[in-house]
Amino acid sequence: MARWEFKLPDIGEGVAEGEIVAWLVKVGEIVREDQPMVEVMTDKATVTIGAPRAGRVVETRGGPGEVVLVHSVLAVFELEESGGETVARRALNGRISTDDGPAATAVGDIREDLPGMGKGGPRPKESGTVRYFNEKPLATPATRQMARTLNVDLKQVPPTGQKGRVTKQDVLAFSNGPPTLHPWTPHASSAGGGGSNEQPVAAYDSPRAEVSRRPLKIAGPDAARSALEERVPFTGLRRKIAAKMSESKHKAAHFTFVEECDVTALRAMRARLSVHAEARGVKLTFLPFVMKATALALARHPVLNSTLDESTNELVYRRYYHIGVATSTEAGLVVPVVRDADKKSLLDLAREVERVSREAKAGTAKLEDLTGSTFTVTSLGAQGGLFATPILNFPEVGILGVHRMRERPVVRNGTIQIGHVMLLSLSFDHRIVDGHVGAAFAYDLIGLLEEPDRMLLDMA
Repeated sequence: MARWEFKLPDIGEGVAEGEIVAWLVKVGEIVREDQPMVEVMTDKATVTIGAPRAGRVVETRGGPGEVVLVHSVLAVFELEESGGETVARRALNGRISTDDGPAATAVGDIREDLPGMGKGGPRPKESGTVRYFNEKPLATPATRQMARTLNVDLKQVPPTGQKGRVTKQDVLAFSNGPPTLHPWTPHASSAGGGGSNEQPVAAYDSPRAEVSRRPLKIAGPDAARSALEERVPFTGLRRKIAAKMSESKHKAAHFTFVEECDVTALRAMRARLSVHAEARGVKLTFLPFVMKATALALARHPVLNSTLDESTNELVYRRYYHIGVATSTEAGLVVPVVRDADKKSLLDLAREVERVSREAKAGTAKLEDLTGSTFTVTSLGAQGGLFATPILNFPEVGILGVHRMRERPVVRNGTIQIGHVMLLSLSFDHRIVDGHVGAAFAYDLIGLLEEPDRMLLDMA
């Protein structure tokens, strides 16, 4: 009986390893070709890897939270019986080739509610009078199709699949009547405080399964406090973000430069152009102006668009300008990339920013849209505050923080007027960028934003 090893494929340029988030198949299960098998977290995205061929899974290696190297064995398939008949052909009425088969397929996405990032189990929420479990339920396309056919709202279906995934059985069970929810009730602790105190959470009645939180076993005087605490596995995207931030702070020598920017003229230009942009179906925000000004300033100060290759001890000057846009999702902060910002018009930038941000938030961003930035812009919009000290998106050597616009008195031609002012905070890697170079870049950028008509001279 032949066996075949399923290996972690190359899932992106520069990606050497990934963290297993969830297995979507079980040992002994017969899978079809392209069936989703395993979710793996890389530095930038969660990739769902499909089975490259049909067969029976006889072994899986590595569990959720474990890191595996590219080209290492993830699972072992059983392909043929001694009589030459394939297991999958008999069970699935399909065919299995006798060669090594195609490489495994990987589709990258950003999960808004990643497996391993939840609270340890499904917790019902309420929206108006409707009780639901997840605003962005995890489910396969086939399960979603079944839900549409049965007119079932997946948000209201209690999931019993691995790491909170809604299964077909869950949909069928829910279509026969939703489960009854019960609040959690702590067990009474042993007399004298010497016993354990187990606290299951969010249990519910289901014809398929019972789901509960991992109990906390606390003894002694801390038992009372434990009732007000909750332990959540620190895995998935949040752990990747933490590792990236730690790497940036430990490797780069951060310094931050902060300055005012009078954006009164920019506001007026945007107001004029927004009418024409809307006529073309484009919402024109301030971000495309900031990105265009950033790309133009980077061209004048190329060291800000460089990166240090520590393996060869070389400074790499990049003659392309791929601007990362820090985007908040429910799973954490990700940085989708707008490529060749210097060559795009304001309308093109607006369209591309809207696309990559929307896909990042929806969990459908492609891996190539999440890698390769040369400089990053981050903004909290209306919550931008006075200013902050952004952390470098390592190995980039600069990042721009854009903060809230406020009405403030400004001096123009010797008179005090009311203008719209915001602070820009720029962090640099002091190993590569000297203070006066960072300041010169900042003032060039500010000059373009304060007199946006100047950008028209260099716009594509």
